[in-house]
Amino acid sequence: MSVNPEDRLFGTVERRLFRVTVIMFVMVAFAALIGLVVWILALTLSYFFNLIVPLAVAGILALILYPLVDVLGKWSGWPRMIATVIVVTIFMGLIAGAGLLLVPTLYGQTANFIEAAPGVIEGWDGYLSRRFPGLTEMLKARVEDGTLADMLPSAENTREAVMSYAGLLVTLSFVPLLLFFMLLSGGRLREKTEEALSVASKAVQKRVMYFIDVFVSQVTGFFQGQLVIALIMAIMLSVGFTMIGLKGGILVGLVLGLLNIVPFLGTLIGLLVVLPWAYFQPDGGLLLLGLSLSVFLVVQLVESWLLTPKIMANRSGLHPALIVISVIFWGIALGGIIGMILAVPLTAFFIAVWKQAKPGLSRTMEPASSSPEINVGYRTEETQGKK
Repeated sequence: MSVNPEDRLFGTVERRLFRVTVIMFVMVAFAALIGLVVWILALTLSYFFNLIVPLAVAGILALILYPLVDVLGKWSGWPRMIATVIVVTIFMGLIAGAGLLLVPTLYGQTANFIEAAPGVIEGWDGYLSRRFPGLTEMLKARVEDGTLADMLPSAENTREAVMSYAGLLVTLSFVPLLLFFMLLSGGRLREKTEEALSVASKAVQKRVMYFIDVFVSQVTGFFQGQLVIALIMAIMLSVGFTMIGLKGGILVGLVLGLLNIVPFLGTLIGLLVVLPWAYFQPDGGLLLLGLSLSVFLVVQLVESWLLTPKIMANRSGLHPALIVISVIFWGIALGGIIGMILAVPLTAFFIAVWKQAKPGLSRTMEPASSSPEINVGYRTEETQGKK
């Protein structure tokens, strides 16, 4: 049975326009829904920050150490509880040992850093006074009339911040316990998730479990590789800064290296902090500034050409520019360091979701001429022309 194009309520162009309009409306609604979810998530993170941080730390460590528990259990034949206790004990022992070895050195480095700080600040003030006298006078006037004092946190806000950080330190003490129970649970978490999804259809269950697996694999692969890279960069920066004579080189190198858990964060902050520090420290100058810049350059080249290709093997599949944009976006969206740390796996996860949804969306956006009804109309017109 053929359909006469003249008998249709809407023509081919109108039908195609309606289809595109509906798809665009759905996409806008979906984007608004994602924005609402991110906003609610940011509010939740800010309100339950002290609770979420230890859970996030324990969860990330559990994803990293989970393969070790499995390997130890299969190799030794011990029950999972014993394997978990051994892995957690060794891991916490390594953390404590590293702390005991580094605390005296870091204490001395901190003392040197504090001792050199007034000279650096004085040199920076003199440089600004010579090069930008107008800016210096404006800042002094703001200090005298109390404008800058109003921008500083009040005593009450400072007290609240101190109490918040104290509470965070207390909750972080529960990380080993949370880590133990997460590793002990093992694959039962996946079984519980599948059981909770049993009310949905098989297709929905498979799709949801696929997305969960993608997210877990992205988080696991990212942190397993990025932690190793950050530790290596911390050692290289500490050694390099110490060799060139930078004050507090070990402390600065460790902090900046560990900040590279967030891609490029340690390098960007390091360039803004270390270069002025190298120039204005008591025995500093252009030579020390150039040597510090050389250390950054060498470490960054090693990271870009050797560490990341060998360790990460491009697991995220993201372009460096997209990584920078995602770090900024998620840092703002989720309100701080948690968003910046999770930026790469979250972005990679949403790209994986998009790749899954793209084929279906492409089929929906195909020209209207491919639909059976319209094809029949076109065949009818061709047949009539031939007749």
